[in-house]
Amino acid sequence: MKTERSEKPEARPAELLRKPGPRRGREHAIRGIPVCPGIAIGPIFDTTEVPTEAPRRSIDTAQVEAEKGRLAEAVSLSRKQLAKLKTRLSVLPEEAQEELAPLLDAYVLMLGNSRLLRGARKRIEAELLAAETAVGDEAESIAALILAARDDDKPGLQRRAGEVREIARRLTRNLTSTPFRSLKGVPEGAILVAEELTPADAALLDPTRIAGVATDEGGADGHTAIMLRALGIPAILGVTGLSESAERGDLAVLDGATGTIVLRPGEKTMEKGRAALAAFAKERAKLAKLRRLPAITTDGELVELQANLEIPAELPLIAQAGAQGIGLLRTEFLFMNREDLPDEEAQLAAYTQVLEAMGGDQVTIRVLDWGGEKDMQALSEGVAPTHSGPNPALGLRGLRLLLKRPELLEAQFAAILRVAERGPVRILLPMVTNPSEVKAARDIYEKVARRLRRKGIAVPDKLPDLGVMIETPGAALAADAIALEADFFAIGTNDLAMYTLAVDRAETEVSHLYDSLHPAVLRLMQFATEAALRLRMPVSVCGEMAGNPRLVPLLLGLGIRCLSMNASAIPRVKQAVRALDIADCARFARRVMEQSDPARIHELVLNFETGAEKG
Repeated sequence: MKTERSEKPEARPAELLRKPGPRRGREHAIRGIPVCPGIAIGPIFDTTEVPTEAPRRSIDTAQVEAEKGRLAEAVSLSRKQLAKLKTRLSVLPEEAQEELAPLLDAYVLMLGNSRLLRGARKRIEAELLAAETAVGDEAESIAALILAARDDDKPGLQRRAGEVREIARRLTRNLTSTPFRSLKGVPEGAILVAEELTPADAALLDPTRIAGVATDEGGADGHTAIMLRALGIPAILGVTGLSESAERGDLAVLDGATGTIVLRPGEKTMEKGRAALAAFAKERAKLAKLRRLPAITTDGELVELQANLEIPAELPLIAQAGAQGIGLLRTEFLFMNREDLPDEEAQLAAYTQVLEAMGGDQVTIRVLDWGGEKDMQALSEGVAPTHSGPNPALGLRGLRLLLKRPELLEAQFAAILRVAERGPVRILLPMVTNPSEVKAARDIYEKVARRLRRKGIAVPDKLPDLGVMIETPGAALAADAIALEADFFAIGTNDLAMYTLAVDRAETEVSHLYDSLHPAVLRLMQFATEAALRLRMPVSVCGEMAGNPRLVPLLLGLGIRCLSMNASAIPRVKQAVRALDIADCARFARRVMEQSDPARIHELVLNFETGAEKG
């Protein structure tokens, strides 16, 4: 683990840890993964963490209790360190506080009666392993199971595996008395360079002092990346070979949007960097003004821009983006990394946190969408089928599972109905293919409401709307019948394209066939949208298409007036909306829907942005 200091010996200075190398004076550009946009110009300050030395070690039977005691001490010390780090949150920006707090809570839970610690203790007893070896083996075993899950959400799997490994690293450093990284000496205006940073490392950064961050390891979807975005520090991660190429004091120009860092820049590069810095500041000020402006077209049509939320840690980004609510709250996070099912109270607490953070804006909560391919031990053991079959995406998943095990659905409905007294919420049903499924879910929904009222628990007089995800060709083609049973539609374009084209984007050999602008996908979207509009029923798009500014004219032209997307996409989508005229969009959509060639559709979309299709 690499975070705040523990009460241990001082870490050795970074200069003593780096291997000496020849100083190179030539300009050198390296690419990495863009994480947080922005331009940074300043000297490199490298920080290296003392490596943990924990060779595999076995013990005698007589040492078992002593090793378990060592583990207990390391757990206790880790808890104290996390509590100390929590006190640091008060000096961070609000967005960063809201990002790190849930993660620290997750770490604390893993230091309780967790699978990690139970497994480590068992390994000490059964395999006669030293505590640090047992912790490492158990963490890698759990991480391997998580990463092996069949799930399109690979970044989510990697985050969950990273959480397990992170708490294991903390325990190991405490078990081996290895000091943690110190960031106290980073000078003002420097670009911080490290092999890797953890989210807790990021919490120690002062965004008013540090110009930028670049690391050899890491990716755009991890907790560290989210934390850096919350802090607003220009950053790139995954810059292979950076630590070997950079030397402390080297001048550098970092571009967080393109993922490029130029070491020892020449005069021309410096001029470009200064110009880019000024342009970025101007653009940021322009987008910041948009946050408070409505998403309204030039002819006065209001468009609702909402955010998708996978984990509460993303709430700060939603607040920054100026979203008008949450159009898709995925509830799977409640069931991840736990051996028991979250009860009604646990779910109520989670939904309350989200609702309060949104300050009165609407929250659309999608009930559990488990398909056998996601890593949910609590469901896998005795609740859901142990075999997901050769095609889990076509099996017992989403609403199908919930109707087969209605107690799961009842607990979610009850928690949502209770939180609805505190603010506006809606409920979304996943994986619907026919009207009878919606009717069955509504029967359970109304039964739960009656039960709560009999118990004297407050429930809104008008129950929150019950909507349907349109994410299969069957649902789209039966949209006119499903609309009679539902209160609103949310078109999930990711799955709709996958099921329509029979393409799994995670399969590299066929991923090139995935195309959300394929005429078949667009016609299904049009059919479902028109079915909703005929009944004057709300309809939104909540897949990746919603967050692409290029596609906004087409979506508005099809009649969509609500888009839900990743929070980071909202400012530019709003910018696109405010430059459009609905009549132009409608004419454009009609022309697109006349096409049968996906390549021609892509061409039209690109041309519209330049104004070629207008007028």
